[in-house]
Amino acid sequence: MRELSEMDARGDPEFMTSLARGLAVMRCFADERQPMTIAQASRLTGLSRPAVKRCLHTMERLGYVAREGVHYQLRPKVLSLGYAYLSSSTLAVRAQPILDAIRDDLHESCSLGVIEEDEVTYIARAEVSRIMSIALRVGSRLPLYCTSMGRILLAGQERSWQEAYFARTAMRELTATTQTSPGALLGVLRKVAEDGYAIVDQELEPGLRSVAVPVHKAGRTIAALNIGTQSARVAMADLHSRYLPVLRRAARELEALV
Repeated sequence: MRELSEMDARGDPEFMTSLARGLAVMRCFADERQPMTIAQASRLTGLSRPAVKRCLHTMERLGYVAREGVHYQLRPKVLSLGYAYLSSSTLAVRAQPILDAIRDDLHESCSLGVIEEDEVTYIARAEVSRIMSIALRVGSRLPLYCTSMGRILLAGQERSWQEAYFARTAMRELTATTQTSPGALLGVLRKVAEDGYAIVDQELEPGLRSVAVPVHKAGRTIAALNIGTQSARVAMADLHSRYLPVLRRAARELEALV
């Protein structure tokens, strides 16, 4: 998580630093997926321990977190914040039945994602079984550079945006085949834009393959639609011959609704 600093508010009289601090602390729970202490939240946000303590105290009084000893954890009331977006997002609402149909047809997990803070954020998902070491759900975030949805979303950006992204992003070799060279990735993105799809083979996690296509509106890429599967069970040829046509039809169906 990017550390929060007073620089965020400099020159902006409308910026509420206290609100930004509270949101940064709440975001920690999503990143860590476990109860946290004040010290842990302070380390993750870059805020002082007294500031974190005040944020957590306020959220506890409002019913968004619960405290047990020195640990804090989110309460179900937090769901009202996330579902406010989901219920008001035309894209997510209209995509869900389409994702469900793909899952039922191919018996594979599929997702819809958008760019948020230099990551691909899942806004809709239909799951058959868990295919990664971590559970993927609505709200999950993954890197752009080594995921099929991420590459679709990157390919939809201007070249200058892509270069700036690679310049500010620490790209790690998550597997033996993860591509981390900005030059090579720019070439990959050119091909993705030309082909209209992206396939990633075990670059995010060993044993994981995925294929993704763009969802367009008014000539620009607004989201990516993907299917993820296990390499031991599904050959690369199947991604091209069976899964890609289904995804392309689904993308066209979704584009007609948004």
